[in-house]
Amino acid sequence: MERTDTADIHGILDQIRAQLADLTDRVAKLEGKTPGAEVRGTARSRTEVERQVQQAEPISEEILVAISAAVAAFLGEGMHIRQIRLISSPAWAQQGRVWIQASHRLH
Repeated sequence: MERTDTADIHGILDQIRAQLADLTDRVAKLEGKTPGAEVRGTARSRTEVERQVQQAEPISEEILVAISAAVAAFLGEGMHIRQIRLISSPAWAQQGRVWIQASHRLH
């Protein structure tokens, strides 16, 4: 078994970091963001989230009743709902697409 010294490990880590930075810039470019910016689509500042919550329209009584019924049906008992927030996340949309595509038979 060949032994790797510390200098080799540091060199390999530097190469990995350079490749990661390059990939981050490429993903940001593909997503229409400026290179070097944070790539996480769900990472938002607290003030931005609070501003979106304040701008959101109130949830109607019918929707509250439907959510309460869905929670009760899922858990098997009535629950007291304290807070409902509308969250927009690309992860939900992507997960839905993955689920739909996985349900199709490929054979």
